Amino acid sequence: MKREPSLNVLGDELKSCSDDPVTGFFRNGCCDTGPMDQGSHTVCAIMTAEFLAFSKYLGNDLSTPRPEYGFAGLNPGDQWCLCAARFLQAHEEGAAPKIRLASTHQRALDIVPLEVLVQNALDAN
Repeated sequence: MKREPSLNVLGDELKSCSDDPVTGFFRNGCCDTGPMDQGSHTVCAIMTAEFLAFSKYLGNDLSTPRPEYGFAGLNPGDQWCLCAARFLQAHEEGAAPKIRLASTHQRALDIVPLEVLVQNALDAN
C-alpha cells in the first residue's frame, strides 16, 4: 500500500506513536497515512476515560475488545492514532485527549489547525 512521506506536523521525521497497543492505519506503530486511509488516522493521542466515553457515545467504541479484529480495546493512557476529524470534533466539544506533535502526521494539518494541535500537545515546547 502506498504511503505519504513520514513527516510530522513540525516538518521532522514522524516518531512512533505506540507499539503496545500497535496503532496506525498500517499497524506499524506510526500515524502514517496514504490514499487508502479515508479517515486520516494521523493524530497520535493519549487516551483518557473522557475521550473514550465521548468516542463511544458518537458510535466508535474504542474501549471494548474486538478479538475478531485482533483489537484488545483501549484504556486510559494508551496511545492511539486517531482520525483527525474526530480529534477536532473532540476538541470543539471540550473532550480532546492530549497528543504528541512529534508523532502526529503532517496530513493532520489538512483537517486540524496547527494552533489546535499545539493547544492539546504534551510536547509543544
